[in-house]
Amino acid sequence: MNLPLPGSYTEWRHCITEICGIPLGESFIRERLIALDDDNDHMTRKFIELYGREHWKQTKTWFNQALKDEGRNK
Repeated sequence: MNLPLPGSYTEWRHCITEICGIPLGESFIRERLIALDDDNDHMTRKFIELYGREHWKQTKTWFNQALKDEGRNK
């Protein structure tokens, strides 16, 4: 089953939290940002290979937005 890539922050957040059931807590977000910034991370290289560099950049932007949202909710 191929699902379309999210096109907005709201869609992306829904995919992570509702479809995948992953809470977007601060530690998870920071871990993902570190991994996404690591050119040597196998999963980051695979992500870019599968979804492209533009979606990789957009995903990092969405994780940063989620981090800001998390900070506001404390």
